[in-house]
Amino acid sequence: PVRMNAKIGATALALLAAVLYAFNMPFSKLLLGEVGPAMMASFLYLGAGVGIGLVYLLGANRRAAREDKLAREDTPYVIAMIVLDIIAPILLMLGLQNASAANASLLNNFEIVATSVVALVVFKEAVSKRFWAAIALITLASMLLSFEDVSSFQFSHGSVFVLAAAICWGFENNFTRKISSKNTYQIVTLKGIFSGLGSGIVALIRGEPFPQMQFVMFALLLGFFAYGLSIFLYVRAQKELGA
Repeated sequence: PVRMNAKIGATALALLAAVLYAFNMPFSKLLLGEVGPAMMASFLYLGAGVGIGLVYLLGANRRAAREDKLAREDTPYVIAMIVLDIIAPILLMLGLQNASAANASLLNNFEIVATSVVALVVFKEAVSKRFWAAIALITLASMLLSFEDVSSFQFSHGSVFVLAAAICWGFENNFTRKISSKNTYQIVTLKGIFSGLGSGIVALIRGEPFPQMQFVMFALLLGFFAYGLSIFLYVRAQKELGA
């Protein structure tokens, strides 16, 4: 019963993480008219890292003290996580520039398939027949939803960028899984701040202009909810459910 209750709780956290992440596509699509793709990725992750860091400082540190902190042997996974979190959101924002938010959301479901394949092939995580059936149903549902507009099947570079982002996040989810037993606040804060700074450097290299402050604030707020809280809940769910 204890094990079952833990799985139910972790499932609820994973579902809530998905709900929060759902805000990302439509609002990012709106902001991309005013904010460059790499700059947007930077603000989203900085909002996540700074926001969760503040939550930790404002009182969560006492509860988090019981969790193990990241150690030296975790460094390769942390670096891989951060690098992939620099690449993936930039690819997603580039894709959103040339695809609708609805289509990008459907295409981003490929992250589920990528995560599962990497977990099975690279990290030897057990994947049941029931789980593969669930993946097939999700893929079929995405295809059926896409039939509403036949033109959505036209080849576009935006779709390629979104799928590439999903593959990057598939690998990143598995690297994060390797450290998910450690302090969640520390993981999300490091992921957010360093991935955000990395994307910011890419934005400067690309020559993207700095947007108006109201758009910056909105992007940071969106990042806190759609990335920060979502990633936090997802990492907590991974402890029990796996990647």
